[in-house]
Amino acid sequence: KQIKRQFYMAKIYFYYSAMNAGKSTTLLQSAHNYEERAMRVLVFTPKLDNRDGVGMVSSRIGLTRQATVFSKEDDLYDQVQSVQSSDKIHCILIDEAQFLTPLQVLQISRVTDRLDIPVLCYGIRTDFQGEPFEGSKYLLAWADELIEIKTICRSGKKATMNARLDSEGNRVWAGDQIDIGTHYVALSRKEFCLDRVSPISDVASEE
Repeated sequence: KQIKRQFYMAKIYFYYSAMNAGKSTTLLQSAHNYEERAMRVLVFTPKLDNRDGVGMVSSRIGLTRQATVFSKEDDLYDQVQSVQSSDKIHCILIDEAQFLTPLQVLQISRVTDRLDIPVLCYGIRTDFQGEPFEGSKYLLAWADELIEIKTICRSGKKATMNARLDSEGNRVWAGDQIDIGTHYVALSRKEFCLDRVSPISDVASEE
C-alpha cells in the first residue's frame, strides 16, 4: 500500500489579551513543554522591558526565565538563522510582542516560511488610549492563528482594554504610548470609556 506523507508547516501564533491575563505564564509553560520533550526553544523579550531586569521573562505567579533581548534595530530572521546553523531550533517564543516593529513581524514570517520554525507571540493589542501597537497590528493581519487569552474586568465582563494609572491609582488619560513600569488595569470597553480616552475625535461624544 502506498503511504501518504503528511507535512506540517510552521505557523505564526499570536496569543493576545488585556493586561495581567497570564500571557507570560502561558509562554513559560509552552517553553517548558517543548524542553520537556528534548526540543530546543529560543525565547525573545524586548530590551525596553526591564521591570525585572533586562532579558528576563517574568510571570505574576513567580515564574522567571532568562531570554534573548531584542531592540527595534535587530533583524530577528538573521538572529534565528545564525543560532539555527549550529543547532536545530524547534520553536521561537516572543514575549511582549506588541513592541515588535512592522519589519520584525515580517522577519518572523520569514522564520516560519523559510526556516520552517513555529513562532509563538504573546502581547497586548492596544495601548492605554485604545490605539493599536504597531507590532500587534501586523500580527493581527499576518499571523496564521489568533488566540485570545481571556481575563475579567472589575465589572465582571470580559476585559479587552488596558487603562493606565498613576502612582496614586488615578486614571491617566494622556501621555506617551510606551511607559514601562507604570501600573495598568484591564477593563471592558465600557468601563474603559473609549470615547473619552481615544485620540480619535468624535463630535457626538464631545457634545
